[in-house]
Amino acid sequence: MPANPLIALVNGRVLGDHGPRDGMAVLVRGKHIVAVLPDSDPRLADAQRHDLHGHLLLPGFIDVQVNGGGGLLFNDAPTVDTLRGIAAAHRKFGTTGMLPTLITDTAEIMHTALNAVDEAIEQYVPGVLGIHVEGPFLATARKGIHNADLFRYPDEGDIEALTAKRRGAVMLTLAPDQVSPVTIARLSQAGVIVVAGHTAADYATTRAALDAGVCGFTHLYNAMTPLSSRDPGVVGAALDDPHSWCGLIVDGHHVHPATLRVAIAAKAPGKCVLVTDAMPPVGSDNPTYVLNGQTIVMRDGICQNEAGVLAGSGLDMAGAVRNTVQMLGLSLAEASRMASAYPAAWIGLERTHGRIAAGYHADFAVLNDDLVVQETWVSGVAYPIT
Repeated sequence: MPANPLIALVNGRVLGDHGPRDGMAVLVRGKHIVAVLPDSDPRLADAQRHDLHGHLLLPGFIDVQVNGGGGLLFNDAPTVDTLRGIAAAHRKFGTTGMLPTLITDTAEIMHTALNAVDEAIEQYVPGVLGIHVEGPFLATARKGIHNADLFRYPDEGDIEALTAKRRGAVMLTLAPDQVSPVTIARLSQAGVIVVAGHTAADYATTRAALDAGVCGFTHLYNAMTPLSSRDPGVVGAALDDPHSWCGLIVDGHHVHPATLRVAIAAKAPGKCVLVTDAMPPVGSDNPTYVLNGQTIVMRDGICQNEAGVLAGSGLDMAGAVRNTVQMLGLSLAEASRMASAYPAAWIGLERTHGRIAAGYHADFAVLNDDLVVQETWVSGVAYPIT
C-alpha cells in the first residue's frame, strides 16, 4: 500500500458552502483534500473507497475555548500528555481543531502551558492548533469561577512570553478595564489574538480597546457588563462593532436562546462562533472535578460549584451544532460554519481549515440525521467513534 494512498469518501451528503449535496465524493491524499467532485468522476477509480453510509460529511469543528475533557483539566497538568487526552476526548464529538484553554493561574503555570502547546504541535498531537489564555488579567467584579487572588496586571515577562514566536495561535482573554490600550496594541501588533472577557468595562473603555486591537469577545453576555438603554456596556460594544467575533455558548444554560438570536441578528455574517468552554466531564463518565479548590459537579449538562456559580460547561461541539439548529432555528449549513469556517477565520486559518474544498486540511465530522457524530477525521486520518 502506498504511504499516502488516494482515498475517496463516497456515499455521503457533503456539506458545502450552501448546504448538503448528494452525489458528491471527496478525494483525500495525506493530510489534505485533493478534490470535491461528482461520484461518477473517473478519478475515483484509482482511489480507495471509504463508505460514509449515507451520513452527513461536515468540516471538522474548531473549538477556541476548551478547558478540559476526558476527565482532564489543562490547568491541573499543562503537559503534552494532558493535551493529547483532552483532544482525544473531544474528537468523539467532531472537534478536529482546538485551542486548549488555561484559565487564571500563576505566571509559572502560564509559561509552562504555552510551552506545552508548542511541544504538542511540534509532536503533531492531532487537533491542537494553539492556546487560549483566559486570564489572569481580568476584573474581580466579573470574575465568575476564576480565582481573583491570582488576578494581576501584565508585566514584561508576561508580554514577552505571550508574544514570543509560537507554533500555533495565541488567544488571550483580558479585561479592557484592567489592561491599557497601549498594552493591548502591543500584544495585538505582535500577533496575539486579543479578546475581551470577564470585564466590568463600560462602552467607551471597550470601544477604545477595540480600536487598540481587541478583535473579539469571550463567551458573549457572560461575565461582562450588559446592554441597557443608556449604558451599552461591553455587550453593546460587541454587538455594535461590525468587525469583532463573538464566542457563543449554546447550551441553553449560559444564555437564553432568544438572547443568542439577538446577538446573531445584530452581528455581521460570519462573526458569531460556537464555543464549548468545556470542562473535564466532557467525554468522561465522571461528572465531578476540582477547580480552584472547589468541587464542581455537572448535572443535566450544567457545571456549577456549591454556590451555583457556573464553572465552564459540559457542552461538546456536536451538541453546540445540534442546539444551534434545534434551539435557535438556524440552518445546518450556518451552524456548521459557526463551528468550523468562522472560528478558523478568527484564528487566522481560513485558507487551510474549516471548509470541505480542495487544498484544505482533511478534517471532517461524519454525522447521522440526528446530528450525532459517527466518525471524525483529522488530517486525513479516520477516528471511529467507539
